Amino acid sequence: MQKVIAQAKRFARDENGITALEYGMLAALITVLIMASIASIGSTLQNVFSDIVNTL
Repeated sequence: MQKVIAQAKRFARDENGITALEYGMLAALITVLIMASIASIGSTLQNVFSDIVNTL
């Protein structure tokens, strides 16, 4: 029984899983921001190239 309690305490103090979860959430947030910026830049570039084509 003491071995189980010792393992439970060690598991509660272990922060590796929490750190991995935080890195995963950070990576997901960065991915969403990159996708949003690419979508915004893409529509802006499309307008710029359309104006160039119309001018030519």
